[in-house]
Amino acid sequence: MTFRIRGLEPGLFARYFAMDDATLHESLATRSVAGLEGRYPCRVSLRDAVPGEELVLVNYTNHAVDTPYRNSFAIYVRKDADSAAEYVDAVPPVLRHRPIALRCYAIDGTLHRAAIALQDDVDPIVRELLQDPEVSYIDAHNAMHGCFAARIERYDGGES
Repeated sequence: MTFRIRGLEPGLFARYFAMDDATLHESLATRSVAGLEGRYPCRVSLRDAVPGEELVLVNYTNHAVDTPYRNSFAIYVRKDADSAAEYVDAVPPVLRHRPIALRCYAIDGTLHRAAIALQDDVDPIVRELLQDPEVSYIDAHNAMHGCFAARIERYDGGES
């Protein structure tokens, strides 16, 4: 089963980098600089920011459905992330070496099933979950903090 994981479009976040701190605050966002401890996962590039990189932390609705499963949470975006990453049959750095919760949704946006990857095993678990025809897409979340990491979809080589 071929799958694709894409980063978010950077244009959704460009305006935040032009805002002053007060306007950012009003927009439920903050400016950050990646520290030495790491773990600032950018949802555009699908990799962690390196120390010293500027980011914004914004509230993002990743599951904008009219069901009780609608979801939004804080996500980081790197200032220099200028194009959405794309991984086909590969797992991006933000889904590696950390616990990842995998939420599988039906076509109507309701939660169908879920799994957790604890041993850097997102790939085989995703492939198994996508064998279920009722799974329309999978949203990956950082298991410890709960924030959205990326959407995973079946992929046949065409655009969707």
